[in-house]
Amino acid sequence: MLATTSTLSSTASQLTPLSSLSPNPFCVKFSFAFRENKNRIAVPTSLKSQRCQLSALPALRVSASYQSAPTSVEASKVSALPSEMKAWVYGEYGGVDVLKFDTKVAVPELLEDQVLVKVVAAALNPVDFKRRQGKFQNTDSPLPTVPGYDVAGVVVKVGSKVKDFKEGDEVYGDINEKALEGPKQSGSLAEYTAVEERLLALKPKNLDFVQAAALPLAIETAYEGLERTGFSAGKSLLVLNGAGGVGSLVIQLAKHVFGASRVAATSSTGKLELLKSLGADLAIDYTKENFEELPEKFDVVYDAIGQCDKAVKVVKEGGSVVALTGAVTPPGFRFVVTSNGAVLKKLNPYLESGKVKAVIDPKGPFPFSKLVEAFSYLETNRATGKVVIHPIQ
Repeated sequence: MLATTSTLSSTASQLTPLSSLSPNPFCVKFSFAFRENKNRIAVPTSLKSQRCQLSALPALRVSASYQSAPTSVEASKVSALPSEMKAWVYGEYGGVDVLKFDTKVAVPELLEDQVLVKVVAAALNPVDFKRRQGKFQNTDSPLPTVPGYDVAGVVVKVGSKVKDFKEGDEVYGDINEKALEGPKQSGSLAEYTAVEERLLALKPKNLDFVQAAALPLAIETAYEGLERTGFSAGKSLLVLNGAGGVGSLVIQLAKHVFGASRVAATSSTGKLELLKSLGADLAIDYTKENFEELPEKFDVVYDAIGQCDKAVKVVKEGGSVVALTGAVTPPGFRFVVTSNGAVLKKLNPYLESGKVKAVIDPKGPFPFSKLVEAFSYLETNRATGKVVIHPIQ
C-alpha cells in the first residue's frame, strides 16, 4: 500500500471534507483514507501536468548498448530512503492528457514477500495505454493509478520473507502477475516500485538497465504463447508484426530456444532486414504481399497485430494460431500472460550469450519527463521493438 506523506487513519474524521476539494480532478489534494490492500494507493498530493517535446531521432538500434552505471555506482545513489517520490499518475480514464507528473507521491510500503526497487528504466506496453483508456476497468485496481508493468532497477529494501534477493541486486521483471486482473495501483513509472520477489529475476550481466527493461512482459508473452501451442523443434512458424515488441522476441525464441525449422515474419518494407537479423528465414513485406495467399502453411501462426481471420488461412490442419489482440477466429485462441520470474531466469542464459536480444525503438529511450510523448508514439502502432523510459529521475 502506498500511503500519503502524512499518517493515514481509518477514522472518518480524517477524510477531507468534499466541500474543500476543487472541482478540477487534477487540482485535488488526495487525503482519503483507504483500507489496506496491496494493490491500492493513497496518492497523490497534487497532480501536475508537464508538457514535453520529442527528442531527436537517432538511428535504429537493435539491443543497442546504453552506458548505465555499474552496480556499485547505482547502489551508491541510494542512501536513506525518501518518503516521497516522483511518479506519473492518472486519476481518471482517458487519453494521454490524463497523465500527470507528481513530485510528492508516497514511496510504496512493502509486503513481506516484496522487494522495493529503485527504478532505473521502465518500458511501455500496449496494455499500459489500454488500461489507462479503461478497456478493462471492471477488473482494474481502483484509481488513482501510477502506471507501468516493466521494470529494471536496484533492490533497496527487502520484505521479511524474501529469500532470493538482497539490497544492491540488479533486477528486472513484470511487476503485475496478472496483467488484466487487479494490476498494482503503484506501477513502475515512478522512482520506486514494490514487487513480489517471484516476479523478478537478476538482470542479465551483459545487459544494461535500458535493455533489461525492454524485455519482461514481451519476452514472457512470447515464451508463454509458444509453449501454449506446444511449439517444439522442427516446427514452422509465421509471426505477424515481427518487428514489434512481442513479435521480435517470438522470432528469436522460436529459432534459438525452441529450435524452429523455419520462421517467417511480416513487417513493413523498412524493417525487413531487422526480421532477417533476428532469425527470420522469410521476411514478408505486408505492404506488397498478402501473407494469407502464401502457398506455404505453418504449424503455428503467432498473431501479434490482430489479423486472426487471415492467420487461420495459413495454418496447417491441426496447427495453432495465437491471437494477442483483435477478434479471434477458430482455431485461434487468446491468452493473457502471467508474469513469472522463473521464465526470465530460464531465458537469462540465452540473453547473456547474445542469442536473444532486446529490440529497442530508435526514438528512445525517452526521458522520464517525456512520458506523454512516449505514450503518444507507442499508440501510433509504429514502434519498432520496445519504447523505453530512461532515466527515471
